[in-house]
Amino acid sequence: MIMKGYSLDLENGAKARVEGVNASYKDLAAVCGVIRNKRATWAMTFLERASLGEIPVLFRKHNKNLGHRRELGGRMGRYPEKAAGIVLKVLKSALANATVKGMDVNSNLTVAHASANKKMTYPRMAPKGRTARSNLETARVEIILLSEAPVPKSAATSKKESPASKSAPVNSVPSAHKKSEPVKVPQKSAEKKEAKK
Repeated sequence: MIMKGYSLDLENGAKARVEGVNASYKDLAAVCGVIRNKRATWAMTFLERASLGEIPVLFRKHNKNLGHRRELGGRMGRYPEKAAGIVLKVLKSALANATVKGMDVNSNLTVAHASANKKMTYPRMAPKGRTARSNLETARVEIILLSEAPVPKSAATSKKESPASKSAPVNSVPSAHKKSEPVKVPQKSAEKKEAKK
């Protein structure tokens, strides 16, 4: 299966993803929605407890006829242990990638992007000779971590543009490539009259 890339392309982030997982994409999306824009250390502890079934996960979507949880302040939620375990593995992989990139894993990493989508649907048949269809739906999960550390001054000054490039407008054409004004062609009406005579 061809992997086409990430939904959000961040150059400075540590990325990780998993494709073709046999899990509910709705549960995976709910788990990703809880850890999005949170600290990576908090997300790790949350996912470890959720994968053990100790705490519920808030379902903002796909929550019709869903039970209310006291731990969520009366809001609707479930205990998607399998989905939380899968997202935990992807987060650990992203943290390992951040370590390789030299980012500070212990303090200032944030889950900038976490999403889950439906991937492929494979036709399957129901068991015991039934003619009903029971399709297998797979999912994908991706996580991107960003560091909150400030950019060093040396890197910031090297990216600055030179004053000459700032003074020129973006859409201006250099003087060598400017179009010249159209040359006026003298009218030949007087020459035509003389030729007729």
